[in-house]
Formats: sequence, C-alpha cells, structure tokens
Amino acid sequence: MFQLGKTIVSEDLIEKDFVCNLNACKGDCCVHGDAGAPLEKKETEILKEIYPNIKPFLRKEGIRAIEQQGTHITKETGELETPLVEGEECAYVVFDDKGIAMCGIEQAYLQKKTEWQKPISCHLYPVRVKEYSSFSALNYHKWHVCDAACSLGKELQIPIYKFVKDALIRKFGADWYRDLEAVAKKLRA
Repeated sequence: MFQLGKTIVSEDLIEKDFVCNLNACKGDCCVHGDAGAPLEKKETEILKEIYPNIKPFLRKEGIRAIEQQGTHITKETGELETPLVEGEECAYVVFDDKGIAMCGIEQAYLQKKTEWQKPISCHLYPVRVKEYSSFSALNYHKWHVCDAACSLGKELQIPIYKFVKDALIRKFGADWYRDLEAVAKKLRA
C-alpha cells in the first residue's frame, strides 16, 4: 500500500488487470451478493430527488422494492445501500435483451434524464473505498464473478486503476489521478 494525499491505496490497483466482460458475467456483480450497492450520505439525497426521472427506466420489480423499502436502506450497522429485489439483485438493475444486468440509473443518465450517472461505489467497482476519519482506503475487491474481467484485463494489459480512471477522477479529482499515474509508472517500471 502507499499513501497519496489523504488516501491509502492498495498496490493491487496498479498490479492487477481488470476489464469488465459483460458477455461472460452478465453483470452478476449487480445481481449476486448479500447487500445492495454502498451509498454515500449525499447520494441518498440525490436518489430521492431523481427517483421520478429514473423510475420510467426501472423494472416493475425494482419499482416495487423501492416503493416498499425506499430509494435507499440503512443497515443496522448504519451503512447506506441500495435496496434489493427480494434479497437478490439491486432494485435499480435492468436487463437487456441478452439478459445482461445494467444500471437503470445509468440508462436514465445516458438518455439525459438525470445528470447523476450512478452511485460512485458502482462506478468504481472493483475498487472499494473505506472512509476513515482522516483518510480513505482504496482496495481491490476480488470476487469470483469477475474472473472473466480479470482474464480480459490481463489479455488487454489494462490495470485496474486505468479501467476505473473516470470513476477515480470523479471521486478524487484529476490532480489526484495524475499523481496516481506517476506512482504507477514508478511501480510498473
């Protein structure tokens, strides 16, 4: 791990390769697991505000889950997450004609119905950020459903930090990302 400003970054983000391979995994990261997508406090307010704009893009099962549970849930631990459909997929998931899971929020964003793309935790995946009082820790979340993404990343030689470049810039800024690239260049040399 190394420190970059107010972040502690796992070297896995530089050393491991990753490119989503939706044809292989079908978007399983949005469907399987034991929790919804992690949310930041400010994102819960955004979801409440934009829900009317994204609702037309969602499945009836997702709408029902959101209307029963709310646009977000708070776990007993205080963590904020997206609601799930019957304990399974994220309530904001939609499926294309090939059965590939996609984000309904992002579909609304692409159609210019909202200016917010999707939760930052989803945009950053497979990077997970844990917030502490004085720093943020960035780690690679290795999960078997992403084995095809690891293989494709290795084939294309795209490290995790490059795959999630836009999301890292969105979260930490362009200057931070430039500093990350400088560290990566040294580590990969």
